[in-house]
Amino acid sequence: MTKRTSAKYKIDRRMGENIWGRPKSPVNRREYGPGQHGQRRKGKLSDFGLQLRAKQKLKGYYGDLTEKQFRRIYKEAERVKGDTGENLIGLLERRLDAVVYRAKFVATIFAARQFVNHGHVTVNGKRVNIPSYRVKEGDVIEVRDKSKQMAAILEATQLSERDVPDYIDADHSKLTATFTRTPGLGDVPYAVVMEPNLVIEYYAQN
Repeated sequence: MTKRTSAKYKIDRRMGENIWGRPKSPVNRREYGPGQHGQRRKGKLSDFGLQLRAKQKLKGYYGDLTEKQFRRIYKEAERVKGDTGENLIGLLERRLDAVVYRAKFVATIFAARQFVNHGHVTVNGKRVNIPSYRVKEGDVIEVRDKSKQMAAILEATQLSERDVPDYIDADHSKLTATFTRTPGLGDVPYAVVMEPNLVIEYYAQN
């Protein structure tokens, strides 16, 4: 098992939720946390605990972003006009690795980061290998010709556990996807409830 796959399952166990909706998630079999103390009865979380958990869950969902990365995105969401929580979700969904994952070119967000890193993706015809690259509305993301026959891609496009959201227009026969608009929280097909408002509260107090 790779380090990334291990991290993916560890996040599910730590959160006690199947945050990507994956059928192989260990939470489907046991809901307690990892480690020797995982089965202890959990006390009621404080407000701070709830806020911290919401932050960890959202940060984990997008490939376990570093605190530095996540705080920078929050600061940007705060500066933009409008609801900070909605802005935060919009900025996260505009990451290139998130768009590759949403378009179902790969099976997991971790695979999406690696896929972009290895240079398998172009944006508007130019190769981009930065997972955090921010796409704009109307950008066309395409799997490079050399990579289109990869078995992992063909398997991912057939996955029935999730659908491509309506803010991404994906063509799996050509392996292209157009980012049509920036989504709000209600548009994003999270497998579990995300609470960006608690994330905002966390950063406002810390």
